[in-house]
Amino acid sequence: MSPDVLVCGAGVGGLAAARALGDLGLDVLVVDKQPKVRPIAKGEVLQPGALRLLRSWGVEKRLDAQGAVRLGRLVVRDPRGTALMSLDYGQLPAPDQWLLAHDHTAILAALAESLGPGVELRRGVRAEAPLRDDSGRITGLRLAEGGRVYEQRAPLVVAADGISSRLRSWAGIEAKRADYPHRLVSFDIGDAEAAARADDFSAYVTDRGLRLLYPLPGGRLRLYLQAGPDELRGVTAHGGLADWAARGLSQVPALEPLTASLLAHLDSRQTLPVGRLLSPRLSGRGLALVGEAAYAVHPMAAQGMNTAITSAGALAERLSGHLERTGGMSAAAVDAALRDYHERQLPLLTQAARTSGNAARMVTDLSWRGRMLGRRAVRHTGANPRLLHTVTHNMSGLGPRPLTPLDRLQQLGLLPDPRAHRVPTAPAGRPQPM
Repeated sequence: MSPDVLVCGAGVGGLAAARALGDLGLDVLVVDKQPKVRPIAKGEVLQPGALRLLRSWGVEKRLDAQGAVRLGRLVVRDPRGTALMSLDYGQLPAPDQWLLAHDHTAILAALAESLGPGVELRRGVRAEAPLRDDSGRITGLRLAEGGRVYEQRAPLVVAADGISSRLRSWAGIEAKRADYPHRLVSFDIGDAEAAARADDFSAYVTDRGLRLLYPLPGGRLRLYLQAGPDELRGVTAHGGLADWAARGLSQVPALEPLTASLLAHLDSRQTLPVGRLLSPRLSGRGLALVGEAAYAVHPMAAQGMNTAITSAGALAERLSGHLERTGGMSAAAVDAALRDYHERQLPLLTQAARTSGNAARMVTDLSWRGRMLGRRAVRHTGANPRLLHTVTHNMSGLGPRPLTPLDRLQQLGLLPDPRAHRVPTAPAGRPQPM
């Protein structure tokens, strides 16, 4: 029997889509070309907007039971550790007052374990080509699994196959990836004492680029060091990497005490290219885009995984409304829901992309102009309670509050802000971790 939904990709976006669509009583098949989950140093920090959905699915509770770390702030710091701009999530309404950090593999496992009985997950299955009806509408995929090739049809196909999505290309949707002029080098550091002291998501602004630090379960820290595109070329020997890593912390007094721990964990290095993408269309006939197939951003903003989850929820919400009116997964009902999903979700992703891009540029742009404007924006935003609250709300994923042109000028200190202290009343106190 054919499923109602065929999801290609078992990353966060694909699993979230399967979970949300399965809740509608639909039969969902998820396929992924990788035979097993690979540990990747990305998608480890969850924002309140995504946590709302994960809480309703029981996933947040699973992650808490597995030692997830709750963080109260996202902070931009100078090399000595002084906070230049602090986004305090405790100022948001309860229970949306936390970031939650856990390993990417743990988040994937918690999502997979939450899938309902109508969802099937198959790994080691590769999508070979789209299937179409006489009108050209996508009606399924030709799949390769275990040496055999077969056709799998479904009224709805979900492309969750990453930033280089083949399904997006098959649907004729052109989305250009733009790479940042740097890479991020990640290290998984075991230092229980330092991890116990790290209670926020901290981005350090330096003349050599971003240094990003946050705690993970098990007394560990995630450290990212920004590197030029060719900076590590030829640095393969352990000694060369050790020298480079030590220099990466030497100009950051707040992080220099971590040098010995970093050198002891050089084998955990992952070098990650960094790009951004926003698809001009989130759907085609018979096909929806979620996750990095639709939208990808710089890790500094901690937005990519979160918008993948909320987009999956939005897709299910749009489809649910149309199914209630029509009573079945007809091509007309599905395509109407897909058009609705695109129209409702694209403006939200566009706003998130703008917020994420601005945040990343403030701390990673090493040009003279970029450093000047970035430092200025950090400093003036950090000193303005109203702008801080707006930026925190936008980063949290609780709903867009776009910054106006006047706000942008006030962020750069080019105009005074007489409303700087007009912020909503702060909650009485942050609730205890669940």
